[in-house]
Amino acid sequence: MATQPPNILWICTDQQRHDTIGALGNPHIHTPALDKLVAEGVAFTSAYCQTPICTPSRASFLTGRYPSHLGVNSNSNIRFPDDAQLVTRTLADEGYDCGIAGKLHLSTVTGRVEPRPDDGYRVFRWSHHSRPETYWGVQHHAYHQWLEKQGVNWFDYYPNRPWGEKGHASVGAGIETRYHQTTWCADEAISFMSEPREGPWLMSVNPFDPHPQGAFFSAPQEYLDKYDPAALPGPHFRESDLANQARLRGVDFQSTATRPEEYPAREMQAAYYASIELIDAQVGRMIEALERSGQRENTVVIFMSDHGEMLGDHGLTRKGCRFYEGLAHVPLIISSPSRFRQGVRNGALVELIDIVPTLLQLAGLDVPDDVQGQSLLPILTGESAADSHRDVVRCEYRDALDMPGVSHADMIFDGRHKLVVYHGTGLGELFDLEEDPHEFDNLWDAAEAADIKQKLLLRLFDDVVFAASQGQPRIK
Repeated sequence: MATQPPNILWICTDQQRHDTIGALGNPHIHTPALDKLVAEGVAFTSAYCQTPICTPSRASFLTGRYPSHLGVNSNSNIRFPDDAQLVTRTLADEGYDCGIAGKLHLSTVTGRVEPRPDDGYRVFRWSHHSRPETYWGVQHHAYHQWLEKQGVNWFDYYPNRPWGEKGHASVGAGIETRYHQTTWCADEAISFMSEPREGPWLMSVNPFDPHPQGAFFSAPQEYLDKYDPAALPGPHFRESDLANQARLRGVDFQSTATRPEEYPAREMQAAYYASIELIDAQVGRMIEALERSGQRENTVVIFMSDHGEMLGDHGLTRKGCRFYEGLAHVPLIISSPSRFRQGVRNGALVELIDIVPTLLQLAGLDVPDDVQGQSLLPILTGESAADSHRDVVRCEYRDALDMPGVSHADMIFDGRHKLVVYHGTGLGELFDLEEDPHEFDNLWDAAEAADIKQKLLLRLFDDVVFAASQGQPRIK
């Protein structure tokens, strides 16, 4: 096994579901580069984000702490807290050369350019998602600047489209591949990884796909042409979903439950898959660059997403205060041929906060007391039992979106039963994913599930209380 600190290529897509990789069971999508990464690494098939919203999720997995522990709970947070140490800052202090291309989103971007925290990045190529007319000036956006140098008018390709009825997006062709933000992110990463340097590096690659571009699910036409909407399965939906979601209408969400035939559900799925295939192509380019430069063996490649997308499941699109598999369950693949096992599909319960302690240990550093994640290194190297890591995973929502209501909720999942509490409403959900993998049958009020409900409620309460005090400074 290699012993010197590895390079780290950390790829995080935006709003990508767990079930969007060919090698991991999706027969409708074409992802050869990610399939190869699965073959050359460990695919964590039960990885969960700690919140289904961008800013708190990204703050969480960059610090190894739960969003509520950080106090970063919302997409509208004014600033990232000064006392929250990003793993990139820690690694930079230990000699890593760190770069980023694409999103950071550790505080709000509404009406302003996101202020940089003490992030440790030497190369900072910031690029948030579209709709600059309501967010920031073109001159402050690295990708915008690059398009201008190519003679491309941003507004010709990223027009402001209104959200459709019930909050669903429209669908169509977007900017061509050579000018796409995903391609630009990969170009920036390849340039950074090709620089001569003495020590290790970390490159963070953050495309804003497959997140809709404003109110528009899109991909380059050449990728859209690869998918026939009529041949796709469409969302997981039953007529009972309408009543179930109506019951939760007072709980924040970006769309209203709608029958799939009443909006372009399969067309959205096609555009979503097409944008992921573009991501896959760019992942392939980055890994090929590592191989050409002789760096692949000493580079840890991480592929993941900050949270998922409902994509029509239960009649919902986009995101909000829900914890269905499409939102909370995310892809996570980690590969380093000289260090880790290859071709492993591991079903252990994993949280995204587990990445920080894994990276710190890889760099030979101690894990601070306030890091709440658990290192994945024993699984990656084969030192621990194959499916043993966590008893449960948690996900939370704390008034995270700028919506009229105020919603708070928590999810806990033990690998079979998932419990969700919508605080202050008296409402909840309990699903048996072994018997009901698409979460149609809510057992919250079922007498036969009362013992399971009580057990998970108690465990959730304990875990939230214990996490709130972990790592708090105290006088010895």
